[in-house]
Amino acid sequence: MSDLESNVVVPRSELEARWAKCRRFLPEVAPQAGGMLCFSRLQIYYLSGSFVNGAVWLPLEGEPVLFVRRSYERASIESSIKNIVSFRSFKDIAPLAKEAGQPLTEVIGAETAGLTWQLGEMLTSRMSEYKFVPGDNVLALSRAMKSEWELEIMREVGHLHNTALAEVLPELIETGMSELEISKYLWNIFFELGHEGIMRMQTFNEEIFLGHVSAGDSGIYPSSFNGPLGLRGVHPVSPFMGSGDKFWDENTPLAVDCGFVMEGYHTDKTQLYWSGPQSSIPKDVLDAQLFCQDMETLAAENLKPGTLVSDVFAMVMAEADKQGYMDGFMGIGESKVPFIGHGIGLTVDGFPPIAKGFDLPIEEGMVFALEPKQGIPGVGMVGVENTFEVTPDGGRCITGDMHDIICIE
Repeated sequence: MSDLESNVVVPRSELEARWAKCRRFLPEVAPQAGGMLCFSRLQIYYLSGSFVNGAVWLPLEGEPVLFVRRSYERASIESSIKNIVSFRSFKDIAPLAKEAGQPLTEVIGAETAGLTWQLGEMLTSRMSEYKFVPGDNVLALSRAMKSEWELEIMREVGHLHNTALAEVLPELIETGMSELEISKYLWNIFFELGHEGIMRMQTFNEEIFLGHVSAGDSGIYPSSFNGPLGLRGVHPVSPFMGSGDKFWDENTPLAVDCGFVMEGYHTDKTQLYWSGPQSSIPKDVLDAQLFCQDMETLAAENLKPGTLVSDVFAMVMAEADKQGYMDGFMGIGESKVPFIGHGIGLTVDGFPPIAKGFDLPIEEGMVFALEPKQGIPGVGMVGVENTFEVTPDGGRCITGDMHDIICIE
C-alpha cells in the first residue's frame, strides 16, 4: 500500500449519495438494466472520486467496482470504493466484476456518450453476451441534483467569479485595448483567485478555453460555439478568448462571457462593460440591456421546485415577443440559440437546458446559468448571465448581485 496521500478526497458519504441518485433514476431511464457501466473520466470521477482511465460498474445494490487502466495506485489513494481492480481489456470486466462479488447483469445501462463508435463496437464484441441499453440520462439527472457538499464549492466559485469580473477587471481595462489583451488580464486575475484552468464541456466535440471576450460587433460575429454571444477569437482554429486585431473602441460594449472553475465545479457569468460614461449609452442599447436583466429576474423568480423547465423558457420567450425583442433575442439570424439557460456543475453545459421540450420538474439543489442576451445590428451583443441555485423561493444568484453595465471612463 502506498504511503502517498491525496490532497483532496471526495467524502465516502458524498459518493454514496451519488450512487443513490443514480439508483433512483436507473429504473426510470432503463427499467430492464441491473446496473450502470460508465467509461468517461468525468463520470468515473463523479462515481469514484478519482479522475482515472477505466470504467465503473454501479449495480442497483451493493458496492460499485472501479476498473482501472491507469493508475491503479492513484485510484487506491483517492477513491473510497472498496472494489478497485486493474484491467487491460473490455473482456476482463465481466470476470473481474464476478470476482469482486458484483457480477454484471444481463442488461446493462451504458454511458454511450463515454465511448467513441470504435470503442463501442469493441465493447459489444468483447462482451457479446450482455445487452447494453442507453443510460446517459441516469447520469445527467443525477448530476443535475447537487448535494450540499457540491453547492458549497459552487458558492465559493461564484463569489470569486464575481470578484474577478465586477471588482478587479474593471480597474485594469481601458478603451483601446485589444480583446486579446483583456483576455490576458482576465486569465491572470482568474489564476490569482484560484481558477484551475481546465474547463469542461459535456457535449461531444464542444470545447472551451476561458470563454468569450467580445468588443463591439464581435458580439454578433458568427460563432461555432453553442451560445448566443459571438466572438472572433484568437484564430479560426482557436475560436476562444479574443482577437489581437479587434480593439475596444470608445462608446461601444464589451461582453465578457467566461466561466470559472475550482475543484472541478463551474459557474458561468457574463458581464457587460461600456467604454464611456453612463450618459453615452444610446437609449436602444440601455433599453435592451435592461430588458435582458428583467428576463433574467423573471426566469430566476420561477426557478422553483415543481415548475417545469420548459415553462420557464416559454414564459421568457412570450415576454420577449410581447416587448418586441424576438428578432435579436438569444442571437441574430442563424446564430440564435433555442435556450435561455442551462444546468451547470462539473461541466459548463450541464443538464438540463432551459428550452422547449424539457418538461422536467425543477428540484431544489439544481443549479442553472441564466443568460438572456440581445443582439443589436451595428452595435454588438448586450445582456447578462449569472449562475443561480434553486431554492424553495426561486433562484438565488451565487455570482453576485450587481448585474448592470459597468462603465469604464
